[in-house]
Amino acid sequence: MQFEIIAQARTLQGSGASRRLRRAGKVPGIIYGGEAAPQAIEVDHNDLLLNLKKEAFHASILNIVIDGTKQQVLLRDTQRHAYKPLVLHVDFQRVDATHELHIKVPLHFVNEETAPGVKLSGGLVNHVITELDVQCLAKDLPEFIEVDLGALKVGDSIHLSQLKLPKGVKLAHHGADDSVVVGIVGKGGSSEEAAEGEAAAE
Repeated sequence: MQFEIIAQARTLQGSGASRRLRRAGKVPGIIYGGEAAPQAIEVDHNDLLLNLKKEAFHASILNIVIDGTKQQVLLRDTQRHAYKPLVLHVDFQRVDATHELHIKVPLHFVNEETAPGVKLSGGLVNHVITELDVQCLAKDLPEFIEVDLGALKVGDSIHLSQLKLPKGVKLAHHGADDSVVVGIVGKGGSSEEAAEGEAAAE
């Protein structure tokens, strides 16, 4: 999915200028990274809020057009109002095609309803991790990573080392930690407990 954001360079800065921008339906922001200097910008609030509701917007290369000049960025941070649906500030990072990105990518779980542990045994799917820290070049960045539960029985689980990552994508987690990503639990027990029970029975 391609996203394009129309922005304008922001010359006036400070809290007073930011308040005036917000009253005018704009969000102050900044673009940083790469060899160029950080650049203060403003974007349309409602367009940004609409995009923030889309999962892919958070894990995609975004095209941002500033006064007619296009560059590629990643969404890095947003500041929101404590209880109103308002975005107060937004940070973007420039993308360099030759340097690896470090970004969180959502997991999409498929075949949950048809997994034997759910369909035949009435188990429940336990999502332990819903997004992954990955490293890759901009051209290899996936919008999501698919996790297939189609073969899981009660007590089975999928660990980080078992995920099928797209070409050019690697996990960014450190150390030898091989955490559980998802498992199927029997009613009233965890997947780890179920697995231990099965091992003891054998």
